[in-house]
Amino acid sequence: MCKLSQKYKLDLDKEYKASFDKISKLKKAVAPDIMLKFYAYYKQANFGNKFSFNSGLDVRSAFKFNAWMQLNGMTAEEAKKEYIKLAKTI
Repeated sequence: MCKLSQKYKLDLDKEYKASFDKISKLKKAVAPDIMLKFYAYYKQANFGNKFSFNSGLDVRSAFKFNAWMQLNGMTAEEAKKEYIKLAKTI
């Protein structure tokens, strides 16, 4: 990895973590569909296409799993960028 792309990756990771921390500390409620997007981008950024569904059989878990599966094939970098972009709208 060249020096420039390594710096870009570090900057992206830093901005992603800051966005994650911001969303994690929110006091106000966020619409469920937006929270599903955050969940899916987070899972794709951190776990990629290694889908696992062991959270039980409730409807909420099924929606979360479905949201994540819709990002199948998205790179971790793309997922982080989308997470950051969405966080900026909140």
